[in-house]
Amino acid sequence: MIRPVIVAGVLLLGLGAVSAQQDALKNAQTVMKATGKNTGALVAMVKGEKPYDQATVDASLAVLEETARKLPTLFPESMKGQPSDDDYSASPKVWDNKADFDAHIATFTKAVADAKASIKNIDTLKAAVPALGKSCGGCHETFRIKKG
Repeated sequence: MIRPVIVAGVLLLGLGAVSAQQDALKNAQTVMKATGKNTGALVAMVKGEKPYDQATVDASLAVLEETARKLPTLFPESMKGQPSDDDYSASPKVWDNKADFDAHIATFTKAVADAKASIKNIDTLKAAVPALGKSCGGCHETFRIKKG
């Protein structure tokens, strides 16, 4: 009688762990997609595709600031090797080279803070966006894998 209860308990714990890993993966994907969308809004203004709008800039930078705050905990060890149904997945380098990953996070955090402090018009936006793009791109080149 006790053996089936133990087996059922172990299975439930296993399902809980899988669910937690999937939740972490979905959370990371949601945060990164929001970051991309808001970075895209800034780039569209720089390219002249959309008019400069300080409210949009401020809202986009708030999302990027929130991403910077979340990044240190966004990729828990339990996500390593977790398959993604998205076009991108995290590289094992996120966990294998944690110090470098953390350095990229610090660079991104600084770029966001600098942008937030400096962007007041289209010219300052144009000056700040390259640093934001470089900090995003540098991390993606090393720590993101494109499927296909």
